[in-house]
Amino acid sequence: MSLTHFDQSGQAHMVDVSGKAETMREAVATGCVIMTAPTLELAQGGAAKGDVLGVARLAGIMGAKRTADLIPLCHPLPISKVALDLFPDPALPGIRVTATVRTTGRTGVEMEALTAVTTACLTIYDMLKAAEKTMEISGIRLLRKDGGKSGLYEAQP
Repeated sequence: MSLTHFDQSGQAHMVDVSGKAETMREAVATGCVIMTAPTLELAQGGAAKGDVLGVARLAGIMGAKRTADLIPLCHPLPISKVALDLFPDPALPGIRVTATVRTTGRTGVEMEALTAVTTACLTIYDMLKAAEKTMEISGIRLLRKDGGKSGLYEAQP
């Protein structure tokens, strides 16, 4: 299998998508921030820096929109939807983050969904680090992608 971001001589390049058809593309990614129960209570009840989940949601949206600025070979895309769901989960304990990104274009939005989740998780960490530096960001992965030549992909549970 060849990697699409390298040419025949092994040099990195941006993939030429000009010959691809524009189709609806969607990607869903997930991740979580694991913390102690008291820190989770802070996250839900308003930490000193404000509404943790609300700020993290906005940061995730901004992260998705700036993916091409962060990942060198990503195409800038006209994103039509970015939605983040942040769920406090006492069983972790921590916060589960899921991002859904959609566009109509010639390339997928997997990187945008993964960047949205990562940015939201990093923001949660930043806002709560004064209470707990031992939090862990984990499980960031693509759950689903649809559209384009390769069609539907769904991760195994």
